[in-house]
Amino acid sequence: MPTVVIVGSTRGIGLGLAREFLARGCQVMISGRSQAAVGEAVTQLAQGGAGDRVAGQPCDVTQRAQLQALWDAARARWGRVDIWINNAGIGHDQAKLWELAPGRVEAVVETNLLGLMVGCQVAIAGMLAQGGGYVYNMEGFGSDGRVRAGMSVYGSTKSAVHYLTKALVEEVKGTPVKVGSLSPGMVLTNLLTDPFKDDPKGFEQAKKAYNMLADRVETVTPFLVEKMLANEKSGARIRWLTPGKLLARVALAPFRKRNIFRPDDKLG
Repeated sequence: MPTVVIVGSTRGIGLGLAREFLARGCQVMISGRSQAAVGEAVTQLAQGGAGDRVAGQPCDVTQRAQLQALWDAARARWGRVDIWINNAGIGHDQAKLWELAPGRVEAVVETNLLGLMVGCQVAIAGMLAQGGGYVYNMEGFGSDGRVRAGMSVYGSTKSAVHYLTKALVEEVKGTPVKVGSLSPGMVLTNLLTDPFKDDPKGFEQAKKAYNMLADRVETVTPFLVEKMLANEKSGARIRWLTPGKLLARVALAPFRKRNIFRPDDKLG
């Protein structure tokens, strides 16, 4: 049974990935910033009968020691780490760079880029020592070069993650470690809804685009997990919303009514 560590997995895509790995018999270590969030997520995941295969560890990715502690906890429990997923990330209001709240730029860069870089350092060093493993980095808006006003900081971090992943693929050549990326497309998580928590009218307008292009977590994560478990190549880019699928959705939008929202979905 592969052992999987998911950095940033108490909600959203990370939690969905954990659920799908467990459903396929893997051992999973989840993480989040607070012990309370980790404990709640572990309890939720264990209800499916995977109590002995799931564990959690608080981890603030801006703290190197906590990332190392996450690796050490997984190794201590299961002996090795086969897959490490850098998924922790935060967003910001859709605003121009100079309009963002003080400290928000630093927080986004420290979490989405610096934290991911250190996560790669910890995981790759550990995998070299144990004789192999696979590191996946989570992409996002900006990874494919697209640009949108109001997304300058978040998009810059994800553009850098794309470059970093490609560079790491070159750096691990000739070693038993492999590196790749995950591209889930637009997924209905707090990263999409939080910027609108004080703007319900703006959210209603955004829902039109979300219904055309976005997917729910439970739609995307099974695909990503199946591809990761089957993949044996370094440099793989596991992509859900391919250019062809994107064009098809745009072309078909006038002819079908697609609604990904449910009555219990909450804004923010």
